[in-house]
Amino acid sequence: MTPQARVQAAIDILDAVIAAARAKGAPADRLISEWFRTRRFAGSGDRRAVRELVYAAIRSCGEVPASGRAAMVLLARQDAAVAALFDGSRHGPEAIAPGEITAQGGVAPEWLERALAALGLDSAEQAALLDRAPLDIRINALKAELAELPEVGAPTVAATGRRYPPSTPVEQWDAYRFGAIEVQDAGSQLVCEAAGAQPGEAVVDLCAGAGGKTLALAAAMEDRGVLLACDADRARLSRLMPRAERAGVHIAETRLLDPGKEAEALGDWAGRADAVLVDAPCSGTGTWRRNPEARWRLTPAELARLTALQSRLLDVAAALVKPGGRLVHVVCSLLDVEGADQVSAFLARHADWRAVPLVLGAGTARGSGLRLTPHRDGTDGFFVARLERLC
Repeated sequence: MTPQARVQAAIDILDAVIAAARAKGAPADRLISEWFRTRRFAGSGDRRAVRELVYAAIRSCGEVPASGRAAMVLLARQDAAVAALFDGSRHGPEAIAPGEITAQGGVAPEWLERALAALGLDSAEQAALLDRAPLDIRINALKAELAELPEVGAPTVAATGRRYPPSTPVEQWDAYRFGAIEVQDAGSQLVCEAAGAQPGEAVVDLCAGAGGKTLALAAAMEDRGVLLACDADRARLSRLMPRAERAGVHIAETRLLDPGKEAEALGDWAGRADAVLVDAPCSGTGTWRRNPEARWRLTPAELARLTALQSRLLDVAAALVKPGGRLVHVVCSLLDVEGADQVSAFLARHADWRAVPLVLGAGTARGSGLRLTPHRDGTDGFFVARLERLC
């Protein structure tokens, strides 16, 4: 592909990304893969260059762009090398016309920028939300003897974490194939540490997804005890057990939940758990480094739906914890309505619970918990709080 053709390909993919964002469709990485699947003529260099153009354009736009071309024109206004490729050549984009519609720049849609600023996140904090994320791994304590790494990674804020450049092919390493390492953001590792899971305990990962945090909990428990991983997404939950087998985890069990009927499905766990981790569905404002188009998908109405769901799941989780046990509330969000405010509302509803101060070696105090940010902590954005049921 010529450089001009790469720009046009990025424009075409951006059109699909924008349509998907408006319709709550497939994420950008999947759309990029699908686009290239039917275009075998594109080599690995073409794929890499087009992907970089797509994500650079997404990161440049605050509001949802009118079109893929409008997004790429904004990038061209910022990068003369890209602007020079709008030359009307074969397979390339037409020249930029005077007064042509250009996407609006910024960190996020205006309502979200205002919300972030109101939370004390200055321009540097907001800009860091769109930096390219590094690649973090967690060394699996269950197979640490096999964790011989071909490259020495930088230490992270997490005890068992190592950091590498974004394109590091760790999935090709023997240590990955043996299950000695897992790809996991350092912040995600830290919030698992907040659970304080111990060998022999009964622990629930209530919103387990594909099980990244479940595996970290199992390692902390030395694969001893009982660990229940639950989720309402059958496809994601089905990926957990193959991962557990590779990681040498034997204590994990899975349970598929019906939305709205979680309490009934978990009746046998009432008052039984030493700890419950609630990594609740959230806005994902802390993960924009990895999914920058997610900020185009969030609306005030969707945020209200998510906060209501988080509140309900916290109440479900509370019923599972035995006296003296722990509940850890986690969201990959920087919005107080999903973090500090959510915990305050929970404590107001449940007089037999209290917040426990957390010391994780990173994060800043926010309400009854801690807030992690890319700018200050070098992690994805998270809020985490640890709550204890009184005896």
